[in-house]
Amino acid sequence: MSDSKKRKTIVIGHKNPDTDSICSAICYANLKRILTGEKFTPARAGHVNSETQYVLDYFGVEAPKLIENVRTQVKDIEIRETAGVQKNISLKKAWNLMQDNTVVTLPAVTEDNILEGLITVGDITRSYMNVYDSSILSKACTQYSNILETLEGALVVGDENAYFDQGKVLVAAANPDMMEYYIEKNDLVILGNRYESQLCAIEMEASCIIVCEGAGVSMTIKKLAQERGCTVLTTPYDTYTAARLINQSMPISYFMTKDNLITFGTDDFIDDIRDVMASKRHRDFPILDKDGKYKGMISRRNLLGARGKNLILVDHNERSQAVEGMDSANVLEIIDHHRLGTVETMSPVFFRNQPLGCTGTIIYQMYNENKVEIDRKTAGLLCSAIISDTLLFRSPTCTPMDQAAALNLAQIAGIDAEEFAKEMFEAGSKLKGKTDSEIFYQDFKRFTAGKLTFGVGQITSLNAEELEKLRERLLKYIGEARQEQKVDMMFFMMTNILEQSTDLICDGQGAEQLAAAAFHLREAANVVKLPGVVSRKKQLIPGLMIATEQ
Repeated sequence: MSDSKKRKTIVIGHKNPDTDSICSAICYANLKRILTGEKFTPARAGHVNSETQYVLDYFGVEAPKLIENVRTQVKDIEIRETAGVQKNISLKKAWNLMQDNTVVTLPAVTEDNILEGLITVGDITRSYMNVYDSSILSKACTQYSNILETLEGALVVGDENAYFDQGKVLVAAANPDMMEYYIEKNDLVILGNRYESQLCAIEMEASCIIVCEGAGVSMTIKKLAQERGCTVLTTPYDTYTAARLINQSMPISYFMTKDNLITFGTDDFIDDIRDVMASKRHRDFPILDKDGKYKGMISRRNLLGARGKNLILVDHNERSQAVEGMDSANVLEIIDHHRLGTVETMSPVFFRNQPLGCTGTIIYQMYNENKVEIDRKTAGLLCSAIISDTLLFRSPTCTPMDQAAALNLAQIAGIDAEEFAKEMFEAGSKLKGKTDSEIFYQDFKRFTAGKLTFGVGQITSLNAEELEKLRERLLKYIGEARQEQKVDMMFFMMTNILEQSTDLICDGQGAEQLAAAAFHLREAANVVKLPGVVSRKKQLIPGLMIATEQ
């Protein structure tokens, strides 16, 4: 199975989603899951309008997750799952882990996986070069268990969980008489099997002695060490090797970078972090999840293989209507019933485009073609989408296939199509408590004709009085909306379903004249009545497009 199919695929409709856009995303994601067994997740590119929310509530379906941007994020690329380590492990152990896992950076984390610091190969190398500080082992507060592990030693007297945190490290190469002059209290002394040297070191109050070459320790030395609180270790290495290795027992916490760590989150966008990574000399960067816990590491090399999110577009195929960041995504399929738009893809896609009144009708056909049973919820959502897009079969976009599909789906869903449509449209046209912006953008799309850009919003209602009140509000707001969207012209359709007519509000230089030319009106005005016009897709947009070419 190809890697792209193993990843999650987002099924998403257009911005300012309508009922068809959201219901089709839910139902098509469900069909793809059934057919492939893979991860297909429905999503929406905007807020749920009141009509759609009524449908979702009626059939007990949760709204899809809101995704406003599909730019490639850190979570979309391969994150190297380098295991975190405790900050008290030895440099030697850290080095071995790096070699075993072919990495140059290790993250130090707490038991709760909170990042505490980073240790790199460079840090370990620099620690080896600090050969003139004989007190560095105690400054690093080195645990005896680390020394035992590094020297492959054995504990004879003392507590391996205690720390060497005072004194210097020295090798007792001289005779006992000379040793008295350079051994100081709390020193760690590396020595051989001479009884006199061991005795001298303990009497000079050394905090630890390391007996080399696997030599035995007499009962007298053990007893005296216990009395004086001196830790006694043995190692099979000779004094030279032990002296070379002992600094590798220091904890990584002394050398790791703790402050000003550059970390990224799983939701960070690749475009945003690329420049940061390029400006730093670090090779690896830790990734934190939403809870701030360490997740893994990435490097600049990971960005070279960055792959965009897998997308399936439903109910649209125009770039201006698509979710932000679509250019960086991997579009796999497009299921739509609109005119061909401007979506460009990086590779060939499965594209199903039919001259029907609703995307939901196409998806209904695909369920049947694949012999997948349609359950009540799916039937209810698809039926609602068709009723909404065809204005209960009154729109000129409606075909016999749409109507037949809706009536069959209504039967499966256990609803009366006409009664349900009335309730659904009433829920969608309730304007109480809504701002002008919410009303204007609840069903809004942008279009391009040559160099001309324009937007068209629409609201449908069964209540003529309600539409009349709305007119005054939107006449004041439409200019603001045009400036906000940065388009040349703005139109808003107030559609009366019962009368099958639309009052069209126009704004922008030449907008009134364009509408008049499109529908052969005698006079241009900022509000024009269009009898028989109820469809944006089938009637308004084609008329405006033709008029722009005249």
